[in-house]
Amino acid sequence: MNNDEAVADLPLTSEEFARAMTARLARKARKAARLTQEAFSRTYGIPVATLRDWEQGRRAPDAAAASYLRAITNNPKLIAQSLYPAST
Repeated sequence: MNNDEAVADLPLTSEEFARAMTARLARKARKAARLTQEAFSRTYGIPVATLRDWEQGRRAPDAAAASYLRAITNNPKLIAQSLYPAST
């Protein structure tokens, strides 16, 4: 086994695990809304660069943003209608 394989077999650190869970949460919300990153960004007012960072695990949303992502996951249409009641 070479060094890269040995490192790959190590368990995730708490920080790595948190980043993976954040990425999962962001992707899950976008999949529930059935939108591209660009369309999700426009619809829910999240900058596309921020969304990409979340989905790729480079950054984590704060508690409020994580709650917003959970709300979108649970009912994407209702959240969009709440933001733009006249246009949906």
